[in-house]
Amino acid sequence: MDPGFYRGDNRIVALRARQPGTGSAMITIDLTGKTALVTGGASGIGLATVEMFARAGATVALNHLADDPRGAQQVERLKGQGLKIVSAPGNVSKPGEAEAMVARAIDALGRLDVLVNNAGTPATPAPIPFAELDRLTEEFWQTILNTNLIGPFRCTHAAVGALRQAKGAICSTASIAGVQGSGSSIPYATSKAGVINLTRSLARSLAPEIRVNAVAPGFVDSPWNKDWPSDRKQQSVEKTPLRRACTPQDIADAIFFLCAGTSMVTGQTLIVDGGLTL
Repeated sequence: MDPGFYRGDNRIVALRARQPGTGSAMITIDLTGKTALVTGGASGIGLATVEMFARAGATVALNHLADDPRGAQQVERLKGQGLKIVSAPGNVSKPGEAEAMVARAIDALGRLDVLVNNAGTPATPAPIPFAELDRLTEEFWQTILNTNLIGPFRCTHAAVGALRQAKGAICSTASIAGVQGSGSSIPYATSKAGVINLTRSLARSLAPEIRVNAVAPGFVDSPWNKDWPSDRKQQSVEKTPLRRACTPQDIADAIFFLCAGTSMVTGQTLIVDGGLTL
């Protein structure tokens, strides 16, 4: 694939082909001097997003649970590669703790250009059939909603001042579960539908200074679904027109594009599922 270029907001965006069979073209932008905070950045989609922004030159705050050793390990690994990474421990599901984490991250970064609300949880190692309502306890609902829906609002609210100054961008991780009512449980699908609506509402209320978008991944090959029945995972791949599961990098590509690669898109949820919802 030949490189392509377009100019927007005085930036030059290059499209580079990946190795055959690894997915679509990769967007690269010089983000030297820019900053990003990625919640849930210790693994999967979050980690791929952290690396993508950092390799483009940005200084990135990697949020992780304080007791999750993967967070500190990834921070040290990426720093060892010469990337500009800041550790940002904190639990977005906890009121007060989420806001304090964002404030500390902004202080460490010096400014904030991009917020990626990626932290989330299915709260169950394997899917709960939608018909099994008795398993959907109040505690289960609260765990999911506090992390997946209220967490992004907490972080956004805490970051608004800095993002306005930078005329920045927000991207949250939704899911096709929020579009078609699928996924690991009813509360999970509901939380992701809420993220989509929250995205639209915030895009209106924070314009024109801040753009707000979301990505809705399809079936992603990640640690989240390692305990899912193998036949269910295989069925998801077989139903996908592109005949493979999404990778964390596929989703990071979309997040990067929405935050740094375009300046006239806001209030949108970009489905990245290989055609699974067609």
